[in-house]
Amino acid sequence: MSKYLEISNLTYEYPDGYKALNEISFDLEEGDSLGILGPNGAGKTTLILHLNGILGEMDGSIKLNNLEFVEDNLAEIRKTVGVVFQDPDDQLFMPTVLEDVMFGPKNFGFSEEASRENAEEALKMVGMNDYQEKAPHHLSFGQKRKVAIASVLASKPQLLVLDEPSSNLDPSSRRELIDILLSLEISIVLVTHDLPMALEICPKSIVVNSGLITENGKTKDLLTNNKVMKENRLELPYGFALHHLDEE
Repeated sequence: MSKYLEISNLTYEYPDGYKALNEISFDLEEGDSLGILGPNGAGKTTLILHLNGILGEMDGSIKLNNLEFVEDNLAEIRKTVGVVFQDPDDQLFMPTVLEDVMFGPKNFGFSEEASRENAEEALKMVGMNDYQEKAPHHLSFGQKRKVAIASVLASKPQLLVLDEPSSNLDPSSRRELIDILLSLEISIVLVTHDLPMALEICPKSIVVNSGLITENGKTKDLLTNNKVMKENRLELPYGFALHHLDEE
């Protein structure tokens, strides 16, 4: 398989001089899922914002399907890379669920009819098709998260990037979300503190700490390495490692 996403020596410094990323390099093959793990403040969110061209100028390079991240390509990149932010209220602002999910494709030039078809298809994929006329602010947090994902899927991205998608979800909603993500035929980059979720969805992961990639390998191998876990402030739920990993 060819490298679909290639990141080389990505370095980013905020205007106040804080260096959030320092020579980050990794790649992703088409159709694969990659976990991005690490403690708070490690640079994970800054990293994924670059995947959509949100933060603008950077040192280093990013290529998506051989498309360079330069100004002339940003419109195509933002259509190709869908980012689901941690708080769904950052993405839901229209009067109804259907209008929210149609907003993306309409903004990217799909016709009204195609936008509606895409929106309805995306809502079915996340189990929210019966909520088309509901006001998003009347939904539960888990329902909002599903609609936020649908609002990104409706634009037919080739890479789905999610920032802490399981945060604030009850166990049932979390399970539904995992099943949805596993059903998608799309490349996924998953930023999460939910290590069991990363293990289930992402065969491989990178660990980011203090703006650096400190580890890169199979998710299972990283989560069973006590030294890696301790040095990067990672911890599995009590009892999980023994029950789920050692038996594999």
